Amino acid sequence: MHHPTHMITLAQLLDPAALAIVGGGTALAIVLRTPFRDLGHALAAVTTLGCGRFDADPLLQQITALARIAKRHGVMALDRSVIADADVAAGIAAIVDGASATDVATLVQHRRRARIERHVAAADVWAGAAEVAPAMGMVGTLVGLAQMFATMSDPGAIGGAMAVALLATLYGALFANLLFMPIANRLRAQGRNEAFERARIEAPLVALAERETPRGYVAPTLAPTLAPTLATVA
Repeated sequence: MHHPTHMITLAQLLDPAALAIVGGGTALAIVLRTPFRDLGHALAAVTTLGCGRFDADPLLQQITALARIAKRHGVMALDRSVIADADVAAGIAAIVDGASATDVATLVQHRRRARIERHVAAADVWAGAAEVAPAMGMVGTLVGLAQMFATMSDPGAIGGAMAVALLATLYGALFANLLFMPIANRLRAQGRNEAFERARIEAPLVALAERETPRGYVAPTLAPTLAPTLATVA
């Protein structure tokens, strides 16, 4: 005799109470433990995940073109150039103001390290959400079990309480492993790539500064306090 198979439907896996406990609890925990500035960077960083890998080649080509302009018309002509990239624009502005090659190198390196810090902070927010979500799932499970024991006299209420208990754990695991941690990992990979690519723009900017204000160039070393940050990105 054939017995009908009862398949689990998507509607059966949706429980507003469990979703509110896990989603709301995770969001509240992240807001409480994260500075608003880092939280804003983390949310804004998600919009960049659909973009391609950062490539410094267009910036290098622009710097080459700017160097030709400076050679032909003088460095002050660069002050009228439209430069979209903030790091290149800051380097060119420093060169126009007469900064030495060492000063330009320090400026570019500082801005690159600041970008690394922002990438790390954004990734850490999403990694933190991945850590909190399973804990919020366990909280939902405990709430569901408490509700179930409180309504033992009402058989009709036991099913809803059990659904909250089981689905909260499911939501916590899914949010952590299929949403939050993948976002954190992709942001870290994106940050490593951009840090590597942006390191390429330092040499041509320094060369341009050295040509316009030849005072000798000694590349500054990275501060020891930044080593853990760079290691985290790598």
